[in-house]
Amino acid sequence: MQVTETLNSGLKREIKVTVPATDLQDRLAKRLDDVKGKVRINGFRPGKVPMSHLRKVYGKSFMAEVVNEILNDSPRSIIADRGEKAAMQPEIKMTEDENEAEKVLAGNADFEFDLAYEVLPPIEVKDFSNIKVTRPVYDVPESEIDEQVERVAKSAQSFEPKESGAAEGDRVTIDYLGRIDGEAFSGGQGSDQPLVLGSKEFIPGFEDQLIGAKAGDARTVKVTFPEDYGAANLAGKDAEFEVTVKEVAGPGEFTLDDEAAKKLGIESLDRLREIVRGQIESNFGGMTRQKVKRQLLDQLDAEYKFEAPSKLVEAEFGNIWNQVTNDLQQAGRSFEDEDTTEEKAREDYQKLAERRVRLGLVLAEIGEAAGVQVSDEEMQRALFETVRRFPGDQQQQVFEFYRNNPNALTSIRAPLFEEKVIDHLLGQIDVTDKKVSKEELMADDEAETSDSGEENAAEASAEKPKKKAAPKKKKAAAEEEETATDEGAQ
Repeated sequence: MQVTETLNSGLKREIKVTVPATDLQDRLAKRLDDVKGKVRINGFRPGKVPMSHLRKVYGKSFMAEVVNEILNDSPRSIIADRGEKAAMQPEIKMTEDENEAEKVLAGNADFEFDLAYEVLPPIEVKDFSNIKVTRPVYDVPESEIDEQVERVAKSAQSFEPKESGAAEGDRVTIDYLGRIDGEAFSGGQGSDQPLVLGSKEFIPGFEDQLIGAKAGDARTVKVTFPEDYGAANLAGKDAEFEVTVKEVAGPGEFTLDDEAAKKLGIESLDRLREIVRGQIESNFGGMTRQKVKRQLLDQLDAEYKFEAPSKLVEAEFGNIWNQVTNDLQQAGRSFEDEDTTEEKAREDYQKLAERRVRLGLVLAEIGEAAGVQVSDEEMQRALFETVRRFPGDQQQQVFEFYRNNPNALTSIRAPLFEEKVIDHLLGQIDVTDKKVSKEELMADDEAETSDSGEENAAEASAEKPKKKAAPKKKKAAAEEEETATDEGAQ
């Protein structure tokens, strides 16, 4: 086998491979010899079939197997022998001329093909001592836990229909249809929607206008969506909702005690409190981690500057762009509605894709150097967690899919590996805790000053458009930073 490099430019490589016809013939002869004593051909005793006849009967199909074997095995070994790591599976190009292909299969011509691939850039793991992050910590007050415990317990509270007008604390069951400038909007309608007045589940002003309503009443509720509402196309807009009250029910007696917890299937009030505390602390802990992770990744992004393999970036951009356009389509929005253009959005998301790929490669190199491993037990737990998200009748099928597809398992392993590398880094860098309010912790990262300066601002401007939402109150959430540790993200 002759290997000739035809391109070496940046990360791009092209290799011409020639397998002489004599080598092909030798491989074919060995394959035929291996089956000589096994095949059964009429007119010949087992093991006595002439090689010329075997070649006539099986030569072409066996040579096709030889060629496929070369194509499957040689790229990996060629790249390894060159001391390189390919960023993605190499592209293989070979003749499309049928006459030439027939000559190869007949063993009368050399087999030639080209490999085109990109190598992973060399990354030297640097010292982490100059990386400093501030960990925002919110100490959850007991009063907040008490409020949530009562709110959760009251979710199982009984309600009895009443004929008098609805008061705060009563539950109304409603149908509603929202309009802006006379036009109904997506997500602005519902049927048989239960709503406890005073729960602040809907946008400000909505529930107040149902006070006094009785079953059968129809009301027009006029509200203004908050300026920071989650759906940008609704934020700050005046809306009218045609509401039909189908039932008014008053709350039964409620005592926050063990019996209230048992209605939720929890053995005691103390246990309910323990569960609620864990959930609240986990939620805020997740927000804290994402803010720390963002600071860390921003500084790694500023520290490591190198050319990212274009094919990896292209794949990552494709993942991001598909998500963005799907979100816009579902929301009935355009790039102009988001105060940008498709060209500008592509530019921003291209930068985001490059950042994710670079950071993914950096984290992979750091993890490898530190000996970070994802155990079989961790993979098994993550796989079961993934499978559980599917309906019961699909779970076995999904499990078999992942078990039989190593590439699919990569999508489960990659985030586990990344989080373990982040944990490793947090043990190496300077982390300072800072007490913050809930509002500070829940503030969007894009609204904060970042150590990465203009580069992070470019990423912040590439925030994904948000979907249209129903008239429920916006709930804040931590926006998770993702990298392309495997091949893509999001």
